[in-house]
Amino acid sequence: MMQERLKKILENDAWQFPAPVDDMPHGDMPGDKVIVSEALVPHAQTLFKLLLKMMREKGDEKFVVSIFGGSGSGKSVTTSLLTYYLNDAGIKTYAMSGDNYPRRIPEYNDAERIAIFRSEGLKGLLKEGVYSTEVQKELSDLWKKETDSDPKECETRPWLKAYQAYGREGLKGYLGEEKEQDFAQVNWVLDAFKKGAQKIWLKRMGRTEDARWYDEVDFSDTDVLLLEWTHSGSEQVKGVDISICLRSTPEETKAYRLFRARDGKADSSFVTMVLEIEQEKLDHRMENADIILSKEGEVLKP
Repeated sequence: MMQERLKKILENDAWQFPAPVDDMPHGDMPGDKVIVSEALVPHAQTLFKLLLKMMREKGDEKFVVSIFGGSGSGKSVTTSLLTYYLNDAGIKTYAMSGDNYPRRIPEYNDAERIAIFRSEGLKGLLKEGVYSTEVQKELSDLWKKETDSDPKECETRPWLKAYQAYGREGLKGYLGEEKEQDFAQVNWVLDAFKKGAQKIWLKRMGRTEDARWYDEVDFSDTDVLLLEWTHSGSEQVKGVDISICLRSTPEETKAYRLFRARDGKADSSFVTMVLEIEQEKLDHRMENADIILSKEGEVLKP
């Protein structure tokens, strides 16, 4: 049935992309709102055509499609448009937000990131034999000013380079990894969908500790589960049939965060470090993507 519908759509020149509407479907993150940018409409239409061809070639009846990229790469809008187009074409699609699956709410996760950076940085000073009571006093002052991750501070404190290097390495082992994200639960959902579960309990997470719950979602007639998530390109996500990477740069991500005021310290040296590490991982994961689209809408792969 699914393949028959794909064939009809691909061969039907009469089908036209519907114009965006205010109540288009979007990811299931609580409080999530999507404002469609007209600039991204042609990008989504390009992806739609590529996606349908790939699904037709694979020949399956159910698909898990992942969309990943940094903040500001257009994931939310693109996911909303693709879901809208697929549903309009008769391919029932559900948009799932991976942002419901971190182990900690944003406030606590930010604190954990800083704690790991500082803890591993201190251990690094000990390993390199440059730790002292004087160094600790200077470091405490930097902590208070929240500039211990700023490379400029190394100009007058050579020992700080070791602290920052070890701290950064510690962050690499946490950001976007199992300690930070609950990949096992995401995989459980994807597996249940592919096995034909009629209903699946999906996690919801807000920004406060008491805002955690599950909603039972009807998947009885769903053809495509679209997973939108920065980390959905990770090797730890199992069961993805087609992966789409939206390419962006750390500078674009930073500008987006400042624009959205998503993080009051979006321009800090620590956030810059986090974005750089995340981009390194995205660049690595991008190599395995089935489709790569640039910020300008250029198809980089296939």
